Amino acid sequence: MYFMTMYELIDKKKEGKELTKNELYYIVKGYTDGSIPDYQMSAFLMAVCFVGMTREETYYFTMAMKESGDELDLSGVKGMVVDKHSTGGVGDKVSLVMGPMVAACGVPVAKMSGRGLGHTGGTIDKLESFSGFNVSPTEKEFIRNVNEIGISWAGQTVSLAPADKKIYALRDVTATVDSIPLIASSIMSKKLASGAGGIVLDITYGSGAFMKNTDDAVELAELMLDIGRKEGRKMSAAITDMNEPLGYAVGNSIEAAEAVECLKGNGPEDVMEVAYTLGSHMLVLNGKCRELSQARQMLEETISSGTALKKMAQWIERQGGNKAMVYDTILFKKAEIERVIKYTGENPAFLTKGNNPEASYTFEKASQLYVSSINGKAIGNAVQILGGGRAAKDEKIDLSVGVRLLKKTGDIIKKQEALAIIYANNEEKCNLAEEIVRETFGISDKKIQKRNKIFREIF
Repeated sequence: MYFMTMYELIDKKKEGKELTKNELYYIVKGYTDGSIPDYQMSAFLMAVCFVGMTREETYYFTMAMKESGDELDLSGVKGMVVDKHSTGGVGDKVSLVMGPMVAACGVPVAKMSGRGLGHTGGTIDKLESFSGFNVSPTEKEFIRNVNEIGISWAGQTVSLAPADKKIYALRDVTATVDSIPLIASSIMSKKLASGAGGIVLDITYGSGAFMKNTDDAVELAELMLDIGRKEGRKMSAAITDMNEPLGYAVGNSIEAAEAVECLKGNGPEDVMEVAYTLGSHMLVLNGKCRELSQARQMLEETISSGTALKKMAQWIERQGGNKAMVYDTILFKKAEIERVIKYTGENPAFLTKGNNPEASYTFEKASQLYVSSINGKAIGNAVQILGGGRAAKDEKIDLSVGVRLLKKTGDIIKKQEALAIIYANNEEKCNLAEEIVRETFGISDKKIQKRNKIFREIF
């Protein structure tokens, strides 16, 4: 009988050879149970970063991680559950908007989410901005909520795809995060273990996202769609632009409040465009609607009729939160410092003349000035400095801090007009964040066309 060794498998992958299903399962099981040490797993992950994985390898690596722990049984839910996953971005509060809309259409929403790493918290952190909200219902409570009110949300349990949690922690400290096969397998192992019959993917690209260009975003989407379909799941995806923050609010409480405003019909156009697009995909995958146009109309009606807002209030109350916050956003926790950042007329780092980033220009004679760009990553960094994001999963974050944009790309800007507001609880951190925010806005004497948030939809 042949006994494989990790040394041989590292060498095989280093040479660009394809690993078998048994070999990939051996690697995942061995690292999860501790028989394969960190240094060997690090070498394997680095080899994958350099030579990649075939689609078949990626599929089996995903399945091995999915099967490393418990899987959520959604058979007790009445109707087919369709999940949604976003690769994330600055100001992404789409799930909080889309969930109540979809549930209000009669499609069950049973979703597990993790806490955020980096610039802001994840959806679970934003839900905790509603005082008292319980992100850890029992599985029985979780299923009962979905059957009785159509929606429930929970934090990801440690028993769900534990191999991914351990492998991701290693990737995070060994510069092996930016590998498309490893990203796809990490996301899909958790999504498949969460039990939904259909999955809609929101693959973001741009300065505020992990994927920096559309080619990589499409490649990642197609790989993840392939994995899901091999497992018999209904799949679709949208490639969305995250070159500037989504919406105006970046920070946990202010994003939750903005999501509420979206359900009241007062939401930013870019947030609503993404929410309607992804929500329409969910209704079609579920079979509630045959056409995306019909699905969008149904979703829009949940906003105009107020049923989506009522569904959010019902959901927040069911999971122990204060539903009054849905009707009065002034109840969200506020930061102690509110600092308005104004355009002084001086040339910031990103100032451009027309479309020429190399030009030096004072704009003294320009008849009209426009915001030409907003660096999403920089805004995210500012929020993290304020304490609104975390570097480690167990780090406590400040839900009340953030940055509210008052201008978006394409808007007219005048001297001494406000660009943004910083919400902070520490003067020193506020000063550091202000330095970043002031250098974030690009100003031009040419009107910039607003870009469509949806780059491509893949079915």
